[in-house]
Amino acid sequence: MVPASRTAHNIEVTAESLQEDLSRLELQKQALERELAAVVAHLDTVQRALGALEVMLAAAPQAGAPADTLPTASPASPTTSADIARTERGTGREKEPARRAARPKGAPERTYGRLTEQILDYFAKVGDTDVRARDVAVALSRATDSGSINAIRSTLDRLVGASRIRRTGRGLYRAL
Repeated sequence: MVPASRTAHNIEVTAESLQEDLSRLELQKQALERELAAVVAHLDTVQRALGALEVMLAAAPQAGAPADTLPTASPASPTTSADIARTERGTGREKEPARRAARPKGAPERTYGRLTEQILDYFAKVGDTDVRARDVAVALSRATDSGSINAIRSTLDRLVGASRIRRTGRGLYRAL
């Protein structure tokens, strides 16, 4: 049998260890709560900005569209209370955006998104040269923060998967 003093000592050591763990976990919880608050604030900002951009895109004229099909709303300011509410909430997604509705009759519908088309145009210009995602971002005048670079990298990876471009090395891409 274990002596009572040894058992009491083991209990004290365990309690001290648990107390240290508790302090460490409380600090970690506070740090995570601050980080989560920052992420939520950033998410809200990005959603509002995206909503405002979608309203502007919906009102922007498309190149080559006949004058009678162009939207008349000003892209700088939403025109209806629903547009304003969508902009403020950051939920400006519509089932059928006006830019699709403004497409001239007989024009083929796009099969890729705007970023994908820009990337494919860029690769057509650079030809047989290895480029990195950061090079593409700079060439397209996009932000060079990690989020923007990752968006471009994801698009490049999708294009590699669709056999539209090829990967020539770690982080290097080239037109076919």
